[in-house]
Amino acid sequence: MPSMPKSLFWARSDTAGSEHVLLDDRRGLSARGVALAAEPLPHTCQYELTTDETWSATRLEVTVTGAGWLRTLRLERAAGRWRSSTAEQGDLDAALAAAGQPGAGLPGTEQPERLEAALDVDLSASVLFNTLPVRRLGLLDAEPGSTHRIRVAWVLVPSLLVLPVEQVYTALGGGRVRFASEGFLAEIEFDRDGYVVRYPGLADRAGR
Repeated sequence: MPSMPKSLFWARSDTAGSEHVLLDDRRGLSARGVALAAEPLPHTCQYELTTDETWSATRLEVTVTGAGWLRTLRLERAAGRWRSSTAEQGDLDAALAAAGQPGAGLPGTEQPERLEAALDVDLSASVLFNTLPVRRLGLLDAEPGSTHRIRVAWVLVPSLLVLPVEQVYTALGGGRVRFASEGFLAEIEFDRDGYVVRYPGLADRAGR
């Protein structure tokens, strides 16, 4: 496994948790990350992400583990089509029910054709993934007010359910980008390389 030249770390502000990622962004992005969170029940999320040179996602592998359960997801895009494969051990829904949480449903997607317009993936446990459209669309150098409405493959954690969702990114200038999706709105602060410094209500970068 090749070494990665960059390291980023975020502390979660919405729950007890953190994210650490090692990455290489010299030609697109290759990244390996670990995200920990206490809610909706304690779990560890490990992921590997690859993009092409335009920062369009080409592969995502995710493993989420908790007490008595494990789920995996592999998403790959080739020739404009996404392919999905999953595996599961134990019973996540039973663990959620024991914690007083609603069921998660099945991992993956039964309709990968609904993802065909998506060039980006968004892993709900991670703030790294906001970097993909920011870099791909050049939002940090864009005129303030420039808006892009995109379709993404949204991967929910811990279920690993994959949904096609619409997201809106608006350049605000000064390293800030407004993000909107499914009724949610946030003004995210990025560094000059396009990585999240502060995501209000979700995470803050540590060890800059």
